[in-house]
Amino acid sequence: MDIVVVTALAVYAAALLLIGRLTRTGGQLEYLLAGRRLTTAPFVATLVATWYGGVLGVGEYSYRFGISNWLVMGVPYYLAALLFAFALARRARASASLSIPDQLAATYGPVAGRLGALLVLLVATPAAYVLMLGELLGIYLGIPLVWAVIVGTAFTVVYVAAGGFRSVVSTNMLQFVLMYLGFLIALPFALHAAGGFSAMWAALPPASRTWDGGLGFQAVVVWYFIAMQTLVEPTFYQRCYAAETPAVARRGVLISVAFWVLFDFLTTFTGLAARALLPHLPDPVLSYPELGRLVLPPLANALFAVGMFATVMSTAHSYLFLGAATIGHDVVPEIRARVDERRWTMAGLLLVGAAAVALALALRSVVLIWHDIGSIVTSALLLPLALSHAPERLRFRRWPATVAMLLTAMVATGWILARSAGRYPFGIEPIFPALAVSAVIWISDLGMRRMQHGRARSSQSTVDS
Repeated sequence: MDIVVVTALAVYAAALLLIGRLTRTGGQLEYLLAGRRLTTAPFVATLVATWYGGVLGVGEYSYRFGISNWLVMGVPYYLAALLFAFALARRARASASLSIPDQLAATYGPVAGRLGALLVLLVATPAAYVLMLGELLGIYLGIPLVWAVIVGTAFTVVYVAAGGFRSVVSTNMLQFVLMYLGFLIALPFALHAAGGFSAMWAALPPASRTWDGGLGFQAVVVWYFIAMQTLVEPTFYQRCYAAETPAVARRGVLISVAFWVLFDFLTTFTGLAARALLPHLPDPVLSYPELGRLVLPPLANALFAVGMFATVMSTAHSYLFLGAATIGHDVVPEIRARVDERRWTMAGLLLVGAAAVALALALRSVVLIWHDIGSIVTSALLLPLALSHAPERLRFRRWPATVAMLLTAMVATGWILARSAGRYPFGIEPIFPALAVSAVIWISDLGMRRMQHGRARSSQSTVDS
């Protein structure tokens, strides 16, 4: 155990607890959305930090599949975020809704809202991130994985509970600085150890220098569809609902994209350097921690470790609070009239934390969790939620929207359960047939509506004549 790393982590943990205590808030809107007063700087910091928690997964992917990491884990999400910024950010903030289920309920009715709440709760359960947090605690502190996941999740719940969303934003601002600082330190040392960029690039396997990393066309393209999760991503909507104005929401997302491009550059090339310097690493998940131990001086390695913890925890606690807020505000909305919503939200932190721990220890694969949950939730919510902001003539009607969400989620889940030896039925990724079901229901609904309008006009013409 490295005493310098342990000391740095202790200071970081103390800072998080202090921020959580100092950001105690009162009032329901303040607790859930920081009073809807986020200005551009905290908006960008919290969105950037929240939307980049899979640092060990990115390290593993870069190590195994090279430069394709940027085309798989980066570019699809930039495109989706830009589409969100121009098409949805201002509209989300201009609405009276406080959550995605609120928006669905206002457009399609309470049943759709509750189904949407369950889907948001699924994606907000941060199993992948508490698993990564546990792995980091195991790597640096030697804690067994089961206890590391439990302890890491419990600590995160404690420092978020008191301050609510404002605590999430305040800690995200610290974590934003630390995550960039860690990789800005690590990459120059790694490139120097590899003999410069050209030498590092030449030392990579040929597949690591190809656009697809040797995976094939469909394995890359599917992530461009999974990235459409951004258009239904509840943490994006939550931050837009909390923004001071619609303009802050759009501007904040656009600025965030630039920061993600920078961070992907840092993480991808740090992963490539790890591949060049540690070509026989048994477990690629360890690529960043092992690279830090190999090339960094003790203090720099400690800052790099804290930066990785900050990257993971910024996302883990954001999703924990989002899931808790979904329980307190959306799952059973009738409770709000009888019980303090904030109490249910705090209870929700415990429930979502327990669910995240259970799912993380059951699956134990970060990429698999991302893939499966992203496929289900994205396909189920994409069209109904995006169209809820469109003119009424283009939207689903109430029951078709609810049926589309339910059937699409069922198709995606069934396709995933039919997976055998890593292969899906007919070799087709689950998101494609699921989205097809949603599109067919929407087109059928539009067609039926036009037929009904045509018949109504025909009947009216007969009466008039």
